[in-house]
Amino acid sequence: MTKKEKVQFVIDTLAEIYPNVPIPLDHKDPFTLLIAVLLSAQSTDVRVNQITPLLFAKADNPFAMAKLSEEEIREIIKPVGLSPMKAKGIYGLSRILIEKYDGEVPADIDALEELPAVGHKTASVVMSQAFNIPSFPVDTHIHRLMYRWNLSNGKNVVQTEKDAKRLFPRELWNELHLQIIWYGREYSPARGWNLEKDIITRTIGRKKVLEEYHKKKTRS
Repeated sequence: MTKKEKVQFVIDTLAEIYPNVPIPLDHKDPFTLLIAVLLSAQSTDVRVNQITPLLFAKADNPFAMAKLSEEEIREIIKPVGLSPMKAKGIYGLSRILIEKYDGEVPADIDALEELPAVGHKTASVVMSQAFNIPSFPVDTHIHRLMYRWNLSNGKNVVQTEKDAKRLFPRELWNELHLQIIWYGREYSPARGWNLEKDIITRTIGRKKVLEEYHKKKTRS
C-alpha cells in the first residue's frame, strides 16, 4: 500500500466502525468542556465524568466558579489527581474569562493557550469539540497509533500532530481525532493488545511494531 492508500484505509475503516462518534467528556457548553478537558490530564474520562457533575452543581460558569475558593474547588476535584494545580488553574482561568472575555470562552487557540493550566492539547480539544473549528488534538492513543500505523515517527506529539494534519483532509480532523481515540481504546491499547482484533494495525502497521508483537506472543 502507498501512504495515500493507507490513509484512505484508516479513514474508511474508522468511518465504518464509528459512523457516529461520541465525545468522551460530558459537558453542556464551551466552559464546562474546557474544565472537563483540563481535569482529564493524567486522569480518565470515566473519573472526570463522575466528578464534573459535583463541581458543576456548585459552579457551571466562570462567574460562579470565581466565587468559590481554590480550596473548595480542590476538595471537589481531588479524585481526578493533580488537584492543587488544577484547582489553581480553574480558579485563575475563570477570573480571566470574566475580566477579559465577559465570561465567554474565546474561540481562539492562542487566547485559550494563554489561560492558566490550558496547554495546546486542551485548547485544541475545545476548538474542535466546542466550536467545531478544525483541530487535531493528539493524546496518547493518537500518538501511539500514528506510530503503529507508520504514519508518524513517534518522536513527540508535536510532530505527530503535524503529520496527522498533513496526511488527513482538514474537513475530517474533528471527527477523525475522536475516532482514533476510541479505536485506540477498544482495538489497539498500549496494554493487553490483541493484534487479531486490530484490523488497521494488522493491515498497515509498521513492520518493526508487528515483528515486536509477534516476538512477545512467541515468548509468552
